Amino acid sequence: MKKVISIVGSNSQQSINKQLINYTYGLFEKAHVISIDLNDYVLPIYGIDFESENGIPAPVKRLDKLFNQADGFVVALAEHNGSYAAVFKNTIDWLSRVNMKIWREKPMLLLATSPGGRGGATVLHTAKAYFPYLGSHVVADFSLPNFYDNFSEDGISNPAYRDELKQKTLLFEEQLYSL
Repeated sequence: MKKVISIVGSNSQQSINKQLINYTYGLFEKAHVISIDLNDYVLPIYGIDFESENGIPAPVKRLDKLFNQADGFVVALAEHNGSYAAVFKNTIDWLSRVNMKIWREKPMLLLATSPGGRGGATVLHTAKAYFPYLGSHVVADFSLPNFYDNFSEDGISNPAYRDELKQKTLLFEEQLYSL
């Protein structure tokens, strides 16, 4: 069974992106998901002076080890002022100091949602442009707009969005198992 590492790019306990990624797990037909909570990997703000004096923090080394086990990645990005949440950006900055190809040239499914009508589209656009430099192979991306109108305790309530995410999840799994 293929191992998929999932990460929510937020440190909010009530993250709507966490709800979206948890729902997405249920759509996988074969993959085993290993969920990473960034709150379990508290890191200092990256800076070359800190790194020179203290080296790479132990939580970064643990994450890097986990990433080595991945056959693919599912990343749900919170959008803060049109970009990544600070906790996520700091984490990838640290990880790039161990291995610039953070995503290990593995397949990736990118997700985002927000309360607004663009559904995190700006941060998805940024990630799709930037992540390949960090070794990702973005297979598909999905944006859920108007989270509170389109998501309930049962998952995505809008049939069109539900079907779209299912198709993109299948595409990701096909790529994952073709390796």
